[in-house]
Amino acid sequence: MKTNLIINIGRQFGSGGRLVGEKLAKKLGLSFYDKELINLASKESGLRKEFFEEADEKTNYGLFGGLLGLRTGISADHFLYNYLSNETLFKIQSDVIRKLAEEHSCVFVGRCADYILRDHPFSTNVFITADWQDRIKRVNERQELDEDKIPDLLEKTDKKRANYYNYYTNKTWGTAGSYHLCINSSVLGVDQTVDYIIDFVEKRKKTLGL
Repeated sequence: MKTNLIINIGRQFGSGGRLVGEKLAKKLGLSFYDKELINLASKESGLRKEFFEEADEKTNYGLFGGLLGLRTGISADHFLYNYLSNETLFKIQSDVIRKLAEEHSCVFVGRCADYILRDHPFSTNVFITADWQDRIKRVNERQELDEDKIPDLLEKTDKKRANYYNYYTNKTWGTAGSYHLCINSSVLGVDQTVDYIIDFVEKRKKTLGL
């Protein structure tokens, strides 16, 4: 029976985690999924992608948090109102991730894929960090922002990702115990970080007898 290769990447904002994931997928010939998952979840469920975007790694979570109003038109004068919880949207997206992992080898970025695929026979979980100044530089290169506003953006984005991850997984985002490998992309650079992860994955496959 074929065992699909799955690599799940968690990342600090500005660490180059998405770029690492894209290069990994290209080098290994794997499918790559990041925000594409939103479109797939929308298509699978028939719900507008805006609902998934609203809940995507950014909403505040709590006992009574996260009810999103869903408005579905049934005539020119009448609307049917329902409500979707963040948990429902998370489940839909989780089902899409499981289905993709079952169908073929993939690289997933974010969205708690490491937790969702925790029972997958061969899923490697990686967390990407980077030095503070490198993160500021990377964000500055891709977004039109005043440089003095970037540190606040980094902190807020990481906090939102941590809240999302911790809420759904009962693990701690960014801590070594939550992943198989944590690596600072500033040490080796993006390309060598990719090679290092590939080497780690190949060695791990041998220990698992795959």
